[in-house]
Amino acid sequence: MTLTRRMFGAATLACGIAAIAQPAAARAQEAPVVAAASDLRFAVQEIAAAFTLETGHALRLAFGSTGNFARQIREGAPFEMFMAADESYVLDLARDGFLRDEGALYAQGRMAIAVPNQGSPLTADGTLEDLRRALDVGQVSRFAIANPQHAPYGMRAMEVLQHAGIWAAIEPSLVLGENVSQAAQFALSGSADGGIIAWSLAQSPQLRPLGDFALIPAEWHQPLMQRMAMVRNAGPVAEAFYRYMQRPVALDIMARHGFAVPG
Repeated sequence: MTLTRRMFGAATLACGIAAIAQPAAARAQEAPVVAAASDLRFAVQEIAAAFTLETGHALRLAFGSTGNFARQIREGAPFEMFMAADESYVLDLARDGFLRDEGALYAQGRMAIAVPNQGSPLTADGTLEDLRRALDVGQVSRFAIANPQHAPYGMRAMEVLQHAGIWAAIEPSLVLGENVSQAAQFALSGSADGGIIAWSLAQSPQLRPLGDFALIPAEWHQPLMQRMAMVRNAGPVAEAFYRYMQRPVALDIMARHGFAVPG
């Protein structure tokens, strides 16, 4: 697979990772950095706030593409916990000794088509028949997905478009976000006619007013089994948050944001 379409910017992390070159001892008193897939932005921010309120322990949250985070962990980035959008990245890192173990499944994600409120020829149709119609008459100039080369939601978006039989027609019009959060920004800001994004982002109060959304059938793509694990040097606060993510209070928040959760 070769994608040569337009790409916009780099992922913006929710915290500065200036500590990346510092020795472990110098970071001992700092809040641990949790590297989380960008589809988790709103859900995990809410969970982290509840965790801090209950325990008094602060966290630093970094949101970006799962593939980029996996590469950074291999390069020694100072993350203490990794929350991936595709469990294969966690399993590969665990196999190669970068994580304590294979961790735990914490959610299953879903895909949605997103259409901005104004200026788009598209309607939010989970069967993608309206998108096919618009392509047939040349009405689609830009369509946003995450980069399939390192973002699991981008890979699943590609699978959806292939399943619908419109990948070849839409590929020249693709706008690639560095991660699914950036793809959602493009899809809803007027930078594109629409896009395929994470259902969890579509459910957020921040994005819901900006457009219309429709779930895409889960059988149109490989499952988005989302797994988390602790990095080898994880400290007690990261350990506590890992356990907290498996408690009913966290699972309820995840479910409210559109995820299927274990149990």
